[in-house]
Amino acid sequence: MVTSIILINAERNKINPVAEQLQAIAGISEVYSVSGKYDLIAIVRVKTNDDLANLVTKQMLAIDGIVKTETMLAFQAFSRHDLEAMFAVGM
Repeated sequence: MVTSIILINAERNKINPVAEQLQAIAGISEVYSVSGKYDLIAIVRVKTNDDLANLVTKQMLAIDGIVKTETMLAFQAFSRHDLEAMFAVGM
């Protein structure tokens, strides 16, 4: 599993439509609007690096309103969120 964080700058009047289109892409698990240097952050979880490349260079490229992206690969997770969620559903 490849996890990636994509920082996105969008045209000001297209932030919400861009976010809606991003969340519809298979492999993008979460999209956040944020304050600061970027407008949106997308959390991506896909099977392979090739899947990530396709998502960024083909699927995201087709979204009108994205001005710039910065893609970061996650190496290791230090969050207890997933573990706590498993126990919450009785696993």
